[in-house]
Amino acid sequence: MSLEQQYRQRFAGSAVLAERAYQRFPGGATHDGRYADPFPLFMERADGPYKWDVDDNRMIDYWCGHGALLLGHGHPAIVAAITQQAPVATHLGASHRLELEWADLIVELIPAAERVRFTASGSEATTLALRIARAATGKNTLIRFAGHFHGWHDALAPGADPDDPNRGVLPSTLDSLIILPTDLDQVAATLATRNDIAAVILEPTGASYGSIPLPADFLVGLRELTHRYGVIMIADEVVTGFRVTPGGACARAGVIPDLVCLAKIVAGGLPGGALAGRAELLDLLAHDECGPRGRIRQQGTFNANPLSAAAGIAMLRAVATGEPGAIAARRGTMLVQMLNELFRSYRLRGWTAFGDGSIFHLFVDPTTDLVPGEIPRNLPLATLKRGGDPRLLRLLRMALHLNGVDLMRGRSGFVSAVHSEEDIHATIAAMAAAIELVMRET
Repeated sequence: MSLEQQYRQRFAGSAVLAERAYQRFPGGATHDGRYADPFPLFMERADGPYKWDVDDNRMIDYWCGHGALLLGHGHPAIVAAITQQAPVATHLGASHRLELEWADLIVELIPAAERVRFTASGSEATTLALRIARAATGKNTLIRFAGHFHGWHDALAPGADPDDPNRGVLPSTLDSLIILPTDLDQVAATLATRNDIAAVILEPTGASYGSIPLPADFLVGLRELTHRYGVIMIADEVVTGFRVTPGGACARAGVIPDLVCLAKIVAGGLPGGALAGRAELLDLLAHDECGPRGRIRQQGTFNANPLSAAAGIAMLRAVATGEPGAIAARRGTMLVQMLNELFRSYRLRGWTAFGDGSIFHLFVDPTTDLVPGEIPRNLPLATLKRGGDPRLLRLLRMALHLNGVDLMRGRSGFVSAVHSEEDIHATIAAMAAAIELVMRET
């Protein structure tokens, strides 16, 4: 029986639901990252580091809510906060005390945060950051870096994926965007010859939450350049905020950007985001702003939603202790080390695991000379973004599912504070079994 036949047999319930999904959702999925061939798994419930599909197959979960669940699924503190708040109010359509407490915790943890504005998502946070940067500077052009992801909106979608033809994006939007490699010399040359740059935005650990890590000292160098040329620096810490350290990746590097975009962990696993940063920039949203260009308007039905605020407060109180992030980072480092030991034991050329604490990535492409533990760098951007050989990764994803492990897109993952050492060892055993299945298939 082929690997795909085993997959279809084991996950028959998901196959049935996938057929229905194709009738309701474009491509059968509600998020590009959840699309899978021959079909995605439909999950039913979750607890701690685990989740169960509709056929009651248990998975060790490394999606962790797209990185939002630093405390794992159903953490008692988060559940209690939501349970207590839900009957009180899920939407007050008004200011409330929880939004103040939520903002206080963000300001306490994020060094760049002098003011906070809540949004409903990370994409909304980056959208607002760009609008503020343009309004504050009176300039329209933005610099972004190839492969970095900042949401799906028009202003920043171009350049995130080298395979994306930018269909539906206005040519005028592309005209106001400069896409650069992460090369400080090229950034310096661009800033020195252009006087229309409003802002530079980046993921502070590298493209796709570190799947293509930044060069050493890039963050520090970029901050110096943006200071020198009077350009606003926007850090997209939607993924890294509160995870890499309680203060985020920029705080770890000793860098204070002008604006910081937050989501995922900030709302405790519920929908929510925030933009934080310099008071003089965010105060352009204030009703008493009377500068020469006037104020910026920003609405959002679910901004600072009470339920998200309650969950976010519970999450950030835990984050502030430093303990959840430290535990998750130790487990993530352990996982990466053991994966590379396993790849070496199988003499797998072009297989490597790497990461940053609780964030990890796989790169699988036997046509390269990469050795386990090596970080892939000098390869085409499209290859790096895909994580290697698509056909091999497709087989590996199915094989890992058959052995009870669910990686994000089959090649990346987030470790939570509730993944135990036993879970890590079980993941390595599952990877070994998956490799055997893939080797038989190829």
